[in-house]
Amino acid sequence: MSLNEQSALEQTYMMHTINREPVCLVKGSGMNVYDDQGKEYLDFLGGIGVCSLGHCHPAVTKAISDQAAKLIHISNLFYIEHRGQVAHMVSDLLNAYVPTDEQSPWQSFFANSGAEANECAIKLARRWSQSFGTGGSTILTLDGGFHGRTLASLAATAQPAKQERFQPLPAGFAHTPLNDCEALEKAFEQHGDEICAIMVECIQGEGGVHPCTPEFLQTAQRVAHEHKAVLICDEVQSGVYRCGRPFAFQLFGITPDIVSIAKGIASGFPMGMCAARQNVAAAFEPGDHGSTFGGSNLAVAAAHATLTTLAQEGILENAQTVGSYLREQLATLGDVVEVRGYGLMDACDLRDGIDAPTVVLKALSCGLLLNATGPHTLRFLPPLICSTNDVDVLMEKLPTIL
Repeated sequence: MSLNEQSALEQTYMMHTINREPVCLVKGSGMNVYDDQGKEYLDFLGGIGVCSLGHCHPAVTKAISDQAAKLIHISNLFYIEHRGQVAHMVSDLLNAYVPTDEQSPWQSFFANSGAEANECAIKLARRWSQSFGTGGSTILTLDGGFHGRTLASLAATAQPAKQERFQPLPAGFAHTPLNDCEALEKAFEQHGDEICAIMVECIQGEGGVHPCTPEFLQTAQRVAHEHKAVLICDEVQSGVYRCGRPFAFQLFGITPDIVSIAKGIASGFPMGMCAARQNVAAAFEPGDHGSTFGGSNLAVAAAHATLTTLAQEGILENAQTVGSYLREQLATLGDVVEVRGYGLMDACDLRDGIDAPTVVLKALSCGLLLNATGPHTLRFLPPLICSTNDVDVLMEKLPTIL
């Protein structure tokens, strides 16, 4: 079906919740996708940080196909293949930088998205506080963060422009400035007994890739534990090797109590996870949380193939090397005023007068998929198989587009 035909159908029968770019993509392989006319595009968005192994990686497509031929869905009332293995693999990745004498199994709940993973994290924090903490229920989040579009995860998202049309939002959320240790400590001094958790993105993605400082995150961990609260790290965008470590919190010398995971965990198949240290996960009892589709046969098969392949193909080192090269090259452009990021989660701010959404539109004609997170900000979340040669192609075209 052509772009015009698909566009006409969606205009009539789809809710208008997003402005799509004028291209109909029909197939992909590795770093490349192709539209209905056969035109090739180099993808520096990766499904918004989802396609960690690139498009249609053979290991993932085979795992999904093989599983679909055996058993598609059976519900969480029964044991299935791969689910326990994936939880074990994620536990090992979360423990990768924890001192050996402090390691214990992380226990996971399987969901279908990042927003669902964060909903689970919020519920678990409040349940833990009832059983082992102060009984507080307030979740403290950071200005400019993003945690999802369900009502509770939106309430946790301290961006008034995203919230104002959906009031009243669930109560029990407060916010504090990014990287302001003094304000953070003051919030706990004044309201510590009411706070059950502080929820952070170590690197804020939707806002344009803004990292927390190590000092701020270490302060967050310390004051949370001093006040019998838990630290939640939202790793939905920054996790699963994206930032050159298995998880971004491992760059900052902290170990959270709860971690939310999604996007790249199954390289394109919808899946989310909420993982918690064993003593925190123990707060949940049967019936406290659930999901019909979370951890389905297809999802855990895709995740198992993704995590196995990521570990085998030197992805960690590639994300570090290529991400550093990308940031170095972006910094050479005269129209770029700032570059930020870790691994292959990067952004650049453009000088006044250059409209980032217009850059994204013009890039399509040059065979590039780019992404704007604001009027002057481009964000880069390519598949983790991205090479320096791919960056060179980007850099050949981007100056002309700008």
